[in-house]
Amino acid sequence: MAQNDTLIKGWQPVIGLEVHVQLMTNTKLFSPAKNKFGEDANTLVDLIDMGLPGVLPVLNEGAMKQGIKFGLATSAKIAKTMIFDRKNYFYPDLPKGYQITQLHYPIVKEGVVEVNNKKIRIHQAHLEEDAGKSMHDKYDNKSVIDLNRSGVPLLEIVSEPDIRSAREAVDYLKKIHQIITYLDISDGNMSQGSMRCDANISIMKPDAEAYGTRAEIKNINSFKFVEKAINFEIKRQIKLLENGGTVEQETRLYDAVKDETRSMRTKEFANDYRYFPCPDLVPTNISNELIEEVRKGMDELPEEKEARFRSEYNLGDYEAQVLCAEKSTANFYEEVCKVTDPILSAKWIIGEVNALLNKHDVSLNQSNINSKNFSNLILKITDGTISGKIAKEVLEEMWEEGSDPIEIIKSKGLEQISDEGELETIAQAVIDNNSSQVEAYKSGKDKLFGFFVGQVMKETQGKANPGAVNEILKKLLSN
Repeated sequence: MAQNDTLIKGWQPVIGLEVHVQLMTNTKLFSPAKNKFGEDANTLVDLIDMGLPGVLPVLNEGAMKQGIKFGLATSAKIAKTMIFDRKNYFYPDLPKGYQITQLHYPIVKEGVVEVNNKKIRIHQAHLEEDAGKSMHDKYDNKSVIDLNRSGVPLLEIVSEPDIRSAREAVDYLKKIHQIITYLDISDGNMSQGSMRCDANISIMKPDAEAYGTRAEIKNINSFKFVEKAINFEIKRQIKLLENGGTVEQETRLYDAVKDETRSMRTKEFANDYRYFPCPDLVPTNISNELIEEVRKGMDELPEEKEARFRSEYNLGDYEAQVLCAEKSTANFYEEVCKVTDPILSAKWIIGEVNALLNKHDVSLNQSNINSKNFSNLILKITDGTISGKIAKEVLEEMWEEGSDPIEIIKSKGLEQISDEGELETIAQAVIDNNSSQVEAYKSGKDKLFGFFVGQVMKETQGKANPGAVNEILKKLLSN
């Protein structure tokens, strides 16, 4: 029975995701060709990738260990024996005419991830080789093939149909992204194809006993497009059924420009691919000793790091969760905390730094902010050299130029004014020039205190030490 918490016009969406993750091995899954993105087309292709007569694939053990890592991270069953199969189909970017994959005996089965306090089951995760890439927009009236990607190791992660909304699908996908990047088995770069997603979507009435007919949307390559594609498909199927039509089991593509899905081909069944065990690869046994070796070599998982951040740095649940959302941010924070106050650093990363990242739609490691220059900024706030307001200006320049905050502060004369004598002179002048506000303040209009603080800050161009200004004004206004 479907859950009733995400009904749309009386219909319950049912969603399962197939996530394709390119593994970060030095070489390809079955050949010695380099596994590297961005090289000239067709320069990283081995005879094995081409499937030429007489060649034999050899399993990359590093890819197998990375698959085991994922299984351990998701509390899954690790296969005692895994078997590779041939999936036969013709496509221009598949020179062998078949793909080596795993059907009945995958490396990982029956895992689970928790998303927003809900457990989403993983049916299986299996190893397979990637296909090449067809390009239709490089030359006029020509299609070309780049086989550099052919044979790159993939881990295909297949969920059960436990997802009930487009938003939940995105949250699940982000959780998978977080796990694979924390494990260092993939960079998860969706724009480069390191992580891609197929979405299987159907709808049903909440009291129905069986799922509806599903349509599959292929190769979605961003979190935003996953949400938009699923929402469009749900609405399409509802409209179709309510107008008396039927949903076809088919494969569809999402057009981001038109924000719509369109039919690609009738959905194939497993027997269409004529799966059979790959005769060139013997079954592979996975020993308990190997599993323990992999387990001992694993880094902290996100939940473990969050717990440590709460206890070690005295952070709240929200702060720990935000800082640990991406491994690069968590590592950045820990580097900064070696020399700065953890609470203040967390506040600035979660607030000002994340605002800049979101504004420019980049990750931290793509920006000019690094642990060294950011640490210096926090230290200058802590020792009173600059105020928080000035620090925001300095951070903006660091973002643009990658400059060190110490040099920015020095070159622009941004040091905070903390000299009590100087501040008292400025504050007294503000009081003398605003006699009517002073009279109103002393008659009980306490909110005017902020006016006087603002005037002092204005006179000092924001350089006055706020704490010192507050104390001096309280003293002068009480006379």
